[in-house]
Amino acid sequence: MRKETAPSLRLSVSPKVLFLTVGACALLAVAGCNRNKAAQSAQPQGQGTAQRAPATSSMTITTTPVHSEEIVRTVPATGSIFPWQEVIVSAEVGGYRVAEVLVDIGTRVSKGQPLVRLSGDMLKADLESKRAALRSAEAAEVNASAALRRGEQVSTSGALSAADLDRLKSEQVAAVARVEAARVDVSTSELRSRYGTVTAPDSGVITSRTVSVGQIAQAGAEMLRMLRQNRVEWRAEVPEAQLARIKVGQSATLLAVDGTTLNGKVRAVAPTVQTSNRTGLVYVDIVGGVARPGMFARGEIASGKGPALMLPVSSVVMQDGYSYVFVLKEKNIVERRLVQQVGVHGDEMEIASGVAVGETVAVKGAGFLKDGDTVTVNNAAPAPAGASGGAASPAASTLQ
Repeated sequence: MRKETAPSLRLSVSPKVLFLTVGACALLAVAGCNRNKAAQSAQPQGQGTAQRAPATSSMTITTTPVHSEEIVRTVPATGSIFPWQEVIVSAEVGGYRVAEVLVDIGTRVSKGQPLVRLSGDMLKADLESKRAALRSAEAAEVNASAALRRGEQVSTSGALSAADLDRLKSEQVAAVARVEAARVDVSTSELRSRYGTVTAPDSGVITSRTVSVGQIAQAGAEMLRMLRQNRVEWRAEVPEAQLARIKVGQSATLLAVDGTTLNGKVRAVAPTVQTSNRTGLVYVDIVGGVARPGMFARGEIASGKGPALMLPVSSVVMQDGYSYVFVLKEKNIVERRLVQQVGVHGDEMEIASGVAVGETVAVKGAGFLKDGDTVTVNNAAPAPAGASGGAASPAASTLQ
């Protein structure tokens, strides 16, 4: 008899499934190794089971005391340079030809100096005509006066009626009036003849010329323009909040765009404020220097002297739009204080409020502090440049 045997089981596994299985086992092994390393590193080293707390370190800063100083307070301003007075020169008589122009742009002139001459032929002819009319009127007045004297002599004898005597008197009065009118005409012609030469009304510099030889002059029409007395002024625009500090006679220092420094003195302060930019004009006479009308300049107007609380600029920290300083208190703890700035004077800043004279504030490192921080003060001088060998000095580690 044949002995039957049970068929054997064969497990068929695809290569893809085998590859995935091996990869999963490898990942589990790596994860286990990392977990063991993390556990070992978490255990404290040496004896004991308590975990050691990390050491805390305070920030190193430099400090300076708040001090009072006598300073000159100034009001900053900007503006342009204008002529003090610009005179328009024109002829006072019209209808005459321009014969000669004696000046040009940039010419310095003095008061009464001839600038333009008009053609004098017609002026002279007009003057001679008026003089002849005066002589004729004077002759008529002589005849009228003589006739009146003769009439008065015969009127007593009754040879001349009262009406005829009155007529002679009126004719003599009219003759005298014609003489006076003729004399006025002569004076007018002489004056017109003098006006044929246009002269400078004051000393100054010619800044514009619109007249040329040959044109017919019109009375009152611009011929030349003159900067009177060669004076210029700075019209500074000062914020309305600062106008009350400006007084007539205060000194000013200007800086032109080309770097030229100019000095001036306040001549007048405008009584009104411009609504467009909320500033008021301050008129400053420029004393000395070369300033041309139309130039732009920045400047400062000295508004007085007085004591002020001063701090280094680097000690003031701007946070959220406000100015703060860090005041050193007991146990080297800093306190943040809100201060009000007034102005900058070189490397120092004037403070209106927030600190008092003698208080100590942080300088270097102040920008990294917070209210209540504990600090280490190191005001030692920095190590000289080029020092060789050795470890760095404590001042070299001060936070900049």
